[in-house]
Amino acid sequence: MAGSSLVLSDDSRLSALDRHLYKLESIFALISGLAVFALMMLAVVSVSGRNFFNQPLPGYVDWIQQAMPLIAFMGVSFTQRDGGHIRMDMIVSKLRGRALYTVELITTLAILALMILLVWGTFAHFQRSFDFNAPMWSRDSSMDIALPLWPAKLLAPVAFGILCLRLMLQIWAYTRAIIRGDEAAIAVPLVADAATQARMEAETVSGAEEGR
Repeated sequence: MAGSSLVLSDDSRLSALDRHLYKLESIFALISGLAVFALMMLAVVSVSGRNFFNQPLPGYVDWIQQAMPLIAFMGVSFTQRDGGHIRMDMIVSKLRGRALYTVELITTLAILALMILLVWGTFAHFQRSFDFNAPMWSRDSSMDIALPLWPAKLLAPVAFGILCLRLMLQIWAYTRAIIRGDEAAIAVPLVADAATQARMEAETVSGAEEGR
């Protein structure tokens, strides 16, 4: 297993690509977490300024607007890799082998088709906002302190593009497992029963206690 998630690894090229992409996804997830922390600090500064100096942070809402794509999208591929999105485990957990991977393959193909459309749509939205000839390369800006909006709009197709790479890797993994008849596929999140989940949580807690 890779970390505390049910994602198996081996010495294949597929597994190597999975690990390399996971490093990139982890960086994006870290950036998303830092954005949450930064917004929390901005809220403290804004509230403190309003209460003690009668002067809130200028453009606080504008910065929230800029940070929303960081929080909402940057960790989506990381979560997909570890199987953290909402899943119908009550149904999928009853399947095994080729039946399971066939269902997973079909649903992953459907998600990939949707994400490709979202990449196309969000990139077109970014293009409408970006202009090399405009001030700060932006055709639109925030209402208070006039921050350019194109950086925030660019984050959506970038994050969705990385998710598309993850989905294509998972499609490869499911197809490989179907052809080979593997009982446990690599580079994809596997369904864990209640006992396995409890053991993983116990290992996580014990690891955190040992690190103290």
